[in-house]
Amino acid sequence: MSTALKARNSPLQKAANQDSGPSSSSNSVSASPFDTPRQSPSSTSLSSLGSDTALDLNNGRGTLLDTYGNEFNIPDYTIKQIRDAIPAHCFVRSGARGLAYVARDVASLAATFYIFHNYVTPENISPAPARAALWAVYTFVQGLFGTGLWVLAHECGHQSFSPSKTLNDTVGWFCHSALLVPYFSWKISHGKHHKATGHLERDMVFVPKSREEYASRMGYYAHELSEVMEETPIATATHMIAQQLAGWLLYLAINVTGHNHHERQSEGRGKGKRNGLGGGVNHFDPSSPLYEAKDGKLILLSDLGLAIMAGILFMIGKNFGWTNLAVWYFIPYLWVNHWLVAITFLQHTDPSLPHYEAHTWTFARGAAATIDREFGFIGRSLLHGIVETHVLHHYVSTIPFYHADEATEAIKPIMGKHYRADVEGGSLGFLKSMWKSARMCQWIEPSEGAEGEGKGVLFFRNRNGLGVPPQNVVSPKA
Repeated sequence: MSTALKARNSPLQKAANQDSGPSSSSNSVSASPFDTPRQSPSSTSLSSLGSDTALDLNNGRGTLLDTYGNEFNIPDYTIKQIRDAIPAHCFVRSGARGLAYVARDVASLAATFYIFHNYVTPENISPAPARAALWAVYTFVQGLFGTGLWVLAHECGHQSFSPSKTLNDTVGWFCHSALLVPYFSWKISHGKHHKATGHLERDMVFVPKSREEYASRMGYYAHELSEVMEETPIATATHMIAQQLAGWLLYLAINVTGHNHHERQSEGRGKGKRNGLGGGVNHFDPSSPLYEAKDGKLILLSDLGLAIMAGILFMIGKNFGWTNLAVWYFIPYLWVNHWLVAITFLQHTDPSLPHYEAHTWTFARGAAATIDREFGFIGRSLLHGIVETHVLHHYVSTIPFYHADEATEAIKPIMGKHYRADVEGGSLGFLKSMWKSARMCQWIEPSEGAEGEGKGVLFFRNRNGLGVPPQNVVSPKA
């Protein structure tokens, strides 16, 4: 069966499971009270409440298929049902407990450095290859501890660290600055990601390419993709390595993987600005369209944290040597960036996940378009469960991580088949999922059998012959 596929952007330019009703306007930049979270008492808290309005289920959406070929139904529960299912004590935050975890992670970083600096020396271990191998282990371990500290600052950004906004933002600023993360700049854009998860025009991270975008980047028309050969494994691996090494830095610097609809920014800051080099969209400039005028001082405070940390690192390099600094800090820093990108990529990229066009999206639908995974001891202990409880986190982001497992179990009966988890293979399965998602999730398009509103629910497809094949799109000249 052939069909003409609707383009979300410039159509054919060549280049070198039902909840609350959908958002009322596809051109809306800021979400309405009926499809976004209600705000918590803190004006900057990343709250996770949404609409409770039920939707008529009989509106003819046709047959929707995810990439695996499973039939998809839009969720039919409300945010109130989700919150009511969670035990009250799961919402309780403890500043003392949060600080204890920060102390644990900082102590782990310090102890690891002390042990390696004092004992992995030529005097104690004479073979240079053995010392090099042990210092490689050091960078890996420090990367894990650093990622754990990153996750605690993430808790601060969501105000789930403690009941005190002042304590949350102070701890978050110090921890993220130490990791060269612009805390408030990230916090603000990350909050917008939570308010628009799965929304193809407003989400802030890992927004998938449309069929037209994917084809255009390869120098093809959308209808020609069925003729394109399978992507070689080497090409997939190259893309993955580049993503893991540079993805986080490019996201901060040029908004890679974020939405590119900045002209709709409510204050007019996005006119003429685009993602990419020189496009004026980044996490460092107070005039970036990612922010409003009221955010200016917080963006500068984030930049100050980076400048202070850069100064500290410069003095360490100058006094102790740049090679030492690279081993002590920058290689572990790249490990932190790797884990951060891997975690976020796999939370939002999977063959089972839908994405929504503006007229079909709602907060509750988008929050369900995430997936939990399993990373064993590393994920549950060192990374504070950020891998294993992400679905719950998108519904109620103010629940602290140490209550997230219990809260996740509580919402599973409400979500039913709409709760997604891929835990097969444990830690090794988590790593294998990166390859699977990279091979199966190349662009998104509607299901071939979609009708009405169902055409606004898009799923991943690929040119590698994996899962449901992409639609056969006829040439507009045919």
